[in-house]
Amino acid sequence: MTDQLSRRQLLERAAMGGAAITFPGILAACGGSSGTKAAGGTTSVEHTLAKTLHFSNWTFYIDTKGQTNPTLDQFQKRSGVHVDYREDINDNASFFGKIQGQLSRGQSTGRDIVVLTDNDRYLSLMIKKGWAEKLDKSAIPNMKNLVEVQQHPSFDPNRDYTLPWQSGMTGIAYNDTITDPVLSVDELLENPKLKGKITCLNSMGDALTLVMLANGDDPTKVTDKSFNAAFNRVKKAVDNKQIRQFTGNDYAPTLAKGDLAAAMSWSGDIAQIGNKHIHWNVPKDGGALWTDNMLIPKGGDVYTASVYMNYVYDPKVQALMEAGDPKRKITGIYYIPPVQGAKEEALKLDPTVAKNQLIFPSEAMLNSVHLFDDKALNNQKYLEQWQNLISG
Repeated sequence: MTDQLSRRQLLERAAMGGAAITFPGILAACGGSSGTKAAGGTTSVEHTLAKTLHFSNWTFYIDTKGQTNPTLDQFQKRSGVHVDYREDINDNASFFGKIQGQLSRGQSTGRDIVVLTDNDRYLSLMIKKGWAEKLDKSAIPNMKNLVEVQQHPSFDPNRDYTLPWQSGMTGIAYNDTITDPVLSVDELLENPKLKGKITCLNSMGDALTLVMLANGDDPTKVTDKSFNAAFNRVKKAVDNKQIRQFTGNDYAPTLAKGDLAAAMSWSGDIAQIGNKHIHWNVPKDGGALWTDNMLIPKGGDVYTASVYMNYVYDPKVQALMEAGDPKRKITGIYYIPPVQGAKEEALKLDPTVAKNQLIFPSEAMLNSVHLFDDKALNNQKYLEQWQNLISG
């Protein structure tokens, strides 16, 4: 992946294909296959869907209607597979801690799909340690809809283990009932009026990308000097009580209630809040870009998980998941979708989606966001320093 993405490239993350599920009618209509191919190229082994798909995701990260999730309900109806959907990921580090012990002992995590972020170390670590199952690509014909820019990431060059769920940007959110606009990291970390009223993301890649850019350094090529300058600046803000706490996405309700003035924030969270007093921006010196990826932990049901991935890569399914449907009172995810065709389908559901720059960012916004240095994410010295800081 490139360090910066053009508007065309990122908007290409907006579409999907068809659903290949091993049931009469559905399978035929989608043109998929229910078997694996033998050496001679013929179908030899029939796949069987599990009764239940166990899926761990971040909070507020799927379409909703009241207490239901319409795209999950639709998948269950079409496939006969019950989805045990858990919103038990608040941040990458704490979730990895939940499953690390089981994986290290060769035990199943009880999950078939988990969603982890590419600007944190845990996604690539699971692949390197052999703790991830390979996708069954024969069950994912809609993988052809994956946008070109996402096809060969450094942590999974051939997309053998992962598929993008959604992408987003990291910037600053503020509550205008509490504070004047907060448009820079300098203001966030140094304005005395904000002392004790801000939070910082606990992801090193998110937080330090913003601070390095504010320092005039390049977060895509981290050096000891640039790391130390950014780290020490965050530490100073902790020591003088400017930063109240480090968070995953649990900052959002606190910000919405007015208990926070401002926060390092993920773009889609603010679109979801839908509070006219909460504003989000890329800091004037630039922000971070990241992608959350679906992965099958070792011991997960590969075929059932792959069939679900194929389902959400249908443009119509992705559009509903992304944009929702006001007519049916369905609320979408409001992050940046990863598949070709979703934007066109979303416009049929809610034309205002195309105007929301948190979902389909402007060229200027995309030119100001950056991917954090993958080598720095795996630098043990950096990781230990950061972990000691955020753990207090």
